[in-house]
Amino acid sequence: MNLLFAASECSPYAKTGGLGDVLAALPATLRQRGHSVSCVFPLYRGLLEKLPNAELTPLELSIPLGGATVSGRIWKARAENGLPLFLVQQNEFFDRDSLYGLPLDFPDNAGRFLFFSKAVVELARHLSPLPQVIHCNDWQTGIIPALVKAQGLPFKTVYSIHNLAFQGSFPAADFGLTNLPGEYFSAPGVEYYGTLNLMKAGIVLADQVTTVSPRYAEEIQTESVGCGLDGVLRAHKGKLTGILNGVDTALWDPENDPALRAPFSAESLKGKAACKDALLAEFGLEPGEGAPVFGAISRLTGQKGFDLMESIVEGLLSQGARFILLGSGEARYESFFRTLAARYPQQVGARIGFDEALSHRIIAGTDFFLMPSLFEPCGLTQLYSLRYGTIPVVHETGGLANSVQDYRPETGEGTGFTFTPYSAQAFTGACRRALVLYEDKAALQNVRRQGMAQRFTWDESAAAYEAIYARLLA
Repeated sequence: MNLLFAASECSPYAKTGGLGDVLAALPATLRQRGHSVSCVFPLYRGLLEKLPNAELTPLELSIPLGGATVSGRIWKARAENGLPLFLVQQNEFFDRDSLYGLPLDFPDNAGRFLFFSKAVVELARHLSPLPQVIHCNDWQTGIIPALVKAQGLPFKTVYSIHNLAFQGSFPAADFGLTNLPGEYFSAPGVEYYGTLNLMKAGIVLADQVTTVSPRYAEEIQTESVGCGLDGVLRAHKGKLTGILNGVDTALWDPENDPALRAPFSAESLKGKAACKDALLAEFGLEPGEGAPVFGAISRLTGQKGFDLMESIVEGLLSQGARFILLGSGEARYESFFRTLAARYPQQVGARIGFDEALSHRIIAGTDFFLMPSLFEPCGLTQLYSLRYGTIPVVHETGGLANSVQDYRPETGEGTGFTFTPYSAQAFTGACRRALVLYEDKAALQNVRRQGMAQRFTWDESAAAYEAIYARLLA
């Protein structure tokens, strides 16, 4: 099959979250399975330095954007894994110091990503052979299925929802930037309560819709998680499939991870203890085999459960635990964890920001990994934690529920600790069960090994996507 992936992120070149990781792994895996696959994303500032093999193509773009015409160019490069990459250059839109705007979104984000989406369609028309499927991702490419249908183009479209909370909702006046026929601004089209909603556009007009875990596919059809689009999703549930993301085992492998102090495996966990000692030393925390270490790597937002984290973390410290955090986000949470680290300098390490190598060291060197997300479409760090023998403590939602099996001491079965409902009391209970397990070293090692035995591979995920493409092309 000939597949073209369109997205606003692709790790390691442009990434703010899990979307970038998926676009780095899924297209590459499908290519390894014998398909013709390429990926297109914007040419952001600094990308040409990261892709020294990039070459400017002859294709010049003249894209209508409302009453204006915006020019652009297409570059072609190859990722380190050999995946062909196309980059859409439009310096006024994409030569900026962040992808979407910080701390507030850029006011012209509608125009930026409508231009990008139109550029993707124009690129697809010029590729030889033509792609059979354009696989769109999140709101930034949600208009592509509408453009394909309006122009009568011979492409099938798949639309993946990575996080329904971010919908690309813009004022009705921005509909003019789509240059679509007026009938598309309607309830069966891209209109949503008088606004232009690009997430809704993708859901309604794509040939198939996917999201990143089976549980999340169910949850987004409910009022509590559907972010206002639950009715739209229920109406289109016949074309909605949940497919759990995978782990890039080339990047996340405790036996061959250059970021770690020592390698380890399920058969030989000695190196994990060395990673723990090195991590504590890196943050200047008190060592000690008797002290469990809890870790968290995340955007610091309410969605990720940091209101619960605020409520329970000092209780963990009172039990002698250590806590290490890596992340950035809302100012209130950044301030809270900086203050916590200053108050407990021997027990708490907090690094505000992001560091890829450090994230590997934290996942390898901690005993338990905290993910109390209010909702979590898939989650990847709990999958990495399982692979590294670090036991997740998670809210029973979305992909967390699909990937973490609650530990039952009476049977010895399980890979982590889950809690529900979403409350500080339930989260505290799960952490207390983790502390009890820590005292039983034989059981602790058994749960670690059971987690490391899990196989959440991209190969399995890719096979599920193949089935969707095949149905479309049959």
